[in-house]
Amino acid sequence: MTTDTFTAEVLEADKPVLVDFWATWCPPCRAMSPLLADMAAERDDLKIVSVDVDNEQELAVKYGVLGMPTFMLFDNGTQIANLVGARPRKRLESELREALEQQPAGR
Repeated sequence: MTTDTFTAEVLEADKPVLVDFWATWCPPCRAMSPLLADMAAERDDLKIVSVDVDNEQELAVKYGVLGMPTFMLFDNGTQIANLVGARPRKRLESELREALEQQPAGR
């Protein structure tokens, strides 16, 4: 994911998008990578993309990413959740479900 593709891939997506802001030097980011890959393979109701903050500093600054990993959930072009730090899959999925359920009906 790059600054050039962010609008089309995230803001204009037809389903919710979880953006993983990560860095290669970040051990918790590396720990989350297989978990996110599994989620992406198993869920067709959620798109998961990754942004390498070292390569895409402009995006990291724009969205105020200060710690890694940072997970931002977007729905209909709007950021609806911001989660910082590694977490177990069940907790991550619970937090995502809660954020999506809080969205107004008929999004």
